Amino acid sequence: MKIHEYQAKEILRKYGVVTPKGIACFSVDEAVSAAQQLGGEVWAVKAQIYAGGRGKGGGVKVARSLDEVRQRAGEILGMRLVTHQTGPEGQVVHRLFIEQGVSIEKEFYVGMVVDRGRQRVCLMASSEGGMEIEKVAAETPEKIHKVFIDPIAGLSQQQAEEVALKIGIPAQSVPQAVTLLQGLYQAFDETDSSLLEINPLTLTAEEQVIALDAKMNFDDNALFRHPEIVALRDLDEEDPVEIEASKHELSYIPLDGNIGCIVNGAGLAMATMDIIKLYGGNPANFLDVGGGATAEKVTEAFKLMLRNPKLQAILVNIFGGIMKCDVIAQGVVAAAREVQLTVPLVVRLEGTNVELGKKILADSGLTIISAENMADAAQKAVSAAKAKLSS
Repeated sequence: MKIHEYQAKEILRKYGVVTPKGIACFSVDEAVSAAQQLGGEVWAVKAQIYAGGRGKGGGVKVARSLDEVRQRAGEILGMRLVTHQTGPEGQVVHRLFIEQGVSIEKEFYVGMVVDRGRQRVCLMASSEGGMEIEKVAAETPEKIHKVFIDPIAGLSQQQAEEVALKIGIPAQSVPQAVTLLQGLYQAFDETDSSLLEINPLTLTAEEQVIALDAKMNFDDNALFRHPEIVALRDLDEEDPVEIEASKHELSYIPLDGNIGCIVNGAGLAMATMDIIKLYGGNPANFLDVGGGATAEKVTEAFKLMLRNPKLQAILVNIFGGIMKCDVIAQGVVAAAREVQLTVPLVVRLEGTNVELGKKILADSGLTIISAENMADAAQKAVSAAKAKLSS
């Protein structure tokens, strides 16, 4: 789960992380009022979308008068902002964040992610703030400094001091940086974050260390512990199909291909997409119905996939362990009848009650292409999609 910059900063301030003062807005008039309330002579007008690179896309602008705040807010609010993270379709800006201007002396980068190989949180910091960290890693990897944090001890003062000095924080500002870094780690740990990024972290002309930007993502599997974070979810920023899928406890991610996939288990779903690519096709989605799928769930899965106008075939690939093949077969038949399926359907079943499942499919009277194994299923799905496309 993602949240907006202004929401992330609200969380981080609770952990002692210093940020500029700012106010979230939903209209041009609110933006002007926010600037008046904040005071000062310079403000940043920031688009709030779930993507980085907003500045390069024209979604972050400086205003030096209230009239300019109104002008900039009018330009950004409602625009379709395209960045390297949104894709070419971009995202429409529905929210703004008006923030007090900051006199920037130097910019840095700080981020935290979970390193699954080491089973620890990795703190990454660099003197090259304001840039895409991927570019820094590719061109000047020596400028990225990493600390793998002991989950019991946490981020120590010594570790934080060393990182601050390595990236070029002046000695007189290191104590502030230590407080900020330790606060970031505490926030990351206590909120079950999967990503926390400050880019840029700034040193002001007054030698104050401030988080000028903030990005936080959270582990979906831990959200049951954080209703206050779930309440921050902005449905305008999410794919309507993914929202609908979550209501039915389906794991669904849309892709650019034309072969829909219904699979039980994330690993098998990934393997199914891979084998479709191997045989020259392109998966239209990742869709995991889970280990306890019902006929109703399978029907909803079909409905979700059929919203995709590019869909040319569907591949159902089920390994029946906990999930029984006859239950899936009943769901497939019910779904195909209810949605009046108009694209080829390939089904591969294996595991518990597989023969009963195959019989249900055979006796259904529906045009279902049966497959014996994954390779056979992928080849048949790719062929069916190509035939449908050319017809």
